[in-house]
Amino acid sequence: MNEADQESGAIQKIVIVGGGTAGWMTAAGLSAVLGDARITIELVESAEIGTVGVGEATVPHIRNFNAKLGLDEADFMRKTQATYKLGIEFRDWGKKGEGYIHPFGAFGQAIGGVAFHQHWLRAKMRGEADDIEAYSLPIIAARLNRFAPPSPDQRSLGSTFSYAYQFDAGLYAQYLRAYSEARGVRRIEGKIQDVALRGEDGFVEAVTLESGQRIEGDLFIDCSGFRGLLIEQAMKTGYEDWTHWLPCDRAAAVPCDSVEPPTPYTRATSDEAGWRWRIPLQHRVGNGYVYCSSYISDDEAARVLVSKLDGKAQQDPRFLRFMTGRRKKQWNRNVVAIGLASGFLEPLESTSIHLIQVAITTLLELFPEKGCAQADQDEYNRVMDLEFERIRDFLVLHYHATQRDDSSFWRDKAAAPIPDSLAYKMELFRDRGMVVKYRDGFFLEPSWLAVYLGQNILPRGYDPMADSVDPVEAARKLAELKAAVRRTAESMPGHQTFIEKFCDARGAA
Repeated sequence: MNEADQESGAIQKIVIVGGGTAGWMTAAGLSAVLGDARITIELVESAEIGTVGVGEATVPHIRNFNAKLGLDEADFMRKTQATYKLGIEFRDWGKKGEGYIHPFGAFGQAIGGVAFHQHWLRAKMRGEADDIEAYSLPIIAARLNRFAPPSPDQRSLGSTFSYAYQFDAGLYAQYLRAYSEARGVRRIEGKIQDVALRGEDGFVEAVTLESGQRIEGDLFIDCSGFRGLLIEQAMKTGYEDWTHWLPCDRAAAVPCDSVEPPTPYTRATSDEAGWRWRIPLQHRVGNGYVYCSSYISDDEAARVLVSKLDGKAQQDPRFLRFMTGRRKKQWNRNVVAIGLASGFLEPLESTSIHLIQVAITTLLELFPEKGCAQADQDEYNRVMDLEFERIRDFLVLHYHATQRDDSSFWRDKAAAPIPDSLAYKMELFRDRGMVVKYRDGFFLEPSWLAVYLGQNILPRGYDPMADSVDPVEAARKLAELKAAVRRTAESMPGHQTFIEKFCDARGAA
């Protein structure tokens, strides 16, 4: 660091507290961007403290993160036992026995400048349209267990989708650790015993390990998980509890043997007191049961989970306790909380790793000097608050838009109050199929459509602008699209076949 940097108050040292997915993603992201700035990055973690490590499914944004790091996709997939993901299948959420897929891609394309789903709604009311899934390439490909990368030709139907990954989060953390250490990040083994705050401004000055080693820094990143070692235990930042909207407070997780080729999608199946996830990797299947302890005991949840596995359990179920919500400030003074330390939203839509990625990206955009200007903190907290709130609304929608009445949990969920921001979105859609759009926030129109229609929220009408297109002509285009989607999906190789050709992990170190 030169004298000019020192005089300007430039950050010289970053200390990341905690490893796991959040810690090593942060280390990798910061070292990739800040490597030329001669900023020292140290990560403190203890091998004795376990990581949660159950968030194995991602959303397409992870590809942008990996690309910015310069990762080779095939190598990354082999090293993390990854499979491809075209979307998430939801079973038994609207009614028992029903299912739908939330795809990473579009439903059709606009006709006459009017959104495709408006023409579909009109045709459906006339009895001239199939289920909306028939018009989505990633859904039909997923149903057929097929996969191929999107076409670079934007005029092609093959360009109308994206994809993500299903991987072993523990292996991903190891992979990023090697990446980070190769770029100068220093890992320090040890448990933190004390956090020293500066008297004049309350900034974290240093952390002291059980060994007595004192580690000073200018900027501290709290990746210590639910404990929030810095952001909460030391700084008393406060937590906003959202359990009145999302009451599940426990999860049981267990991997099992694979008994069939992996599907290119994650599955979330609703159960009597919550829902179960299924995430197929190359070497095993990840499973879990997210539930509310007011409706089922831990022992019963574990019994249900194990009884519904595809193959033999590879270990006993592990239990997690959590409170849905977020920190009142995710950046407080010179501490930025990332991952579970910043808050928790159940992994129903695979957003845990996405929130880590958004946090890293936003921090880099607002990267501070030593004083951590309040304006930077405020803007960071505004962006992250919006991300949390809009994901929260989308998750609450899944629970609220249910017709299940076979257990007290689902009866209570259907009758529970919802955020005003979600009630507004739902009413606008019920009127004539309008989907609220916004500049910031994660889930776009196809995501909302998938859940609304998949869980039987049907509009009373449609956008009258659709009437500008002759209904016979619109019906013809729908039929052509349906046939093209089926034809394109059937031309793709099998998911397992593509993996074996491109990124087979068998024999990988």
